[in-house]
Amino acid sequence: MKRIVEIVPARPGWYSRWRIGPEATRCYPVSLWALVEEADGSGREVVGVDCAGQWPGAEENESGGGFVRYLFQLPDSGPPEDVERPSPVEVRSTGPRRQPAVVTQEPAVAG
Repeated sequence: MKRIVEIVPARPGWYSRWRIGPEATRCYPVSLWALVEEADGSGREVVGVDCAGQWPGAEENESGGGFVRYLFQLPDSGPPEDVERPSPVEVRSTGPRRQPAVVTQEPAVAG
């Protein structure tokens, strides 16, 4: 089993390309990059999770699809011709979400 070590948002322009047929591919925008490592700490790799929630090696990926590669296109040049935005899916709640603490005032320093 692998564990996530770090997650960072992906910059605009990154896509994951998947083969969906002998001559057909589909790209999805990459949402985030995750650094994952083996449970024993022996190996690390970076995987991109796309906006459809897919990443190389995930069991829940599109049926019949195979990861091809990540690609980058400057945002000004537009998306790849085979890009597809997934249809909205129902968001499942896994419980309360913590909100980050917001400091609105500097703490007083004794002195």
